[in-house]
Amino acid sequence: MKILVINPNTTASMTKKIATAARAVARPDTEIVAANSQNGPSSIQGFLDVATCIPGLLEEVALHPDVDAIIIACFDDTGVDAVRTLVSVPVLGIGEAAYHAASMIATKFSVITTLSRSVPGLENNLMRYGLVQKCARVRATDIPVLKLEEGDPATLFKIRSEIRETIEQDNAEAIVLGCAGMANLMAQLSKEFGLPVIDGVAAGITFAEALVNNNLSTSKIGAYSVG
Repeated sequence: MKILVINPNTTASMTKKIATAARAVARPDTEIVAANSQNGPSSIQGFLDVATCIPGLLEEVALHPDVDAIIIACFDDTGVDAVRTLVSVPVLGIGEAAYHAASMIATKFSVITTLSRSVPGLENNLMRYGLVQKCARVRATDIPVLKLEEGDPATLFKIRSEIRETIEQDNAEAIVLGCAGMANLMAQLSKEFGLPVIDGVAAGITFAEALVNNNLSTSKIGAYSVG
């Protein structure tokens, strides 16, 4: 099985981090192909970045016609519907994957994301997926996406503080990390806080493997049809 994991922004260091997270959970017989868009924003932080990254994302998808599934490694689920229309293999966004994983292991979860301007888009997605009633709150750390690449201890301290507050104030039973740039923190934070901390890259890989194993593909009757 070959799974394409695409980072829709152009930052190669983030793609490397995403690839490591994906390979850590993939089955031994699953090949992970990690790529990022060659054209577009260096990070995706709000509606404008979401819109401007889609052409580069679609161009990158077209370069990999032989994969069995595709993961869009942006927590906004950027371009997922467009890619589902373009291909027939399963296409998963890491936001949708993480939300569904959280909903299956906790009655209430909170999301810890980056900038405040990203929150409305994530809340819209939760409503669209029918999971808004399961989400206690979407919390912004106001950490820029690319700041996550620096490994600054102050950044991790801020994420920890938000998790602590959501446990105390939101009564969250699970935490969803709302950015692919946080993928390397899942195991560490889960152990530290004693509750499930979910990374969408890991959840997306596991769900994609399940869909492929069940011979399920993207429906081409209706919304995802072409022509």
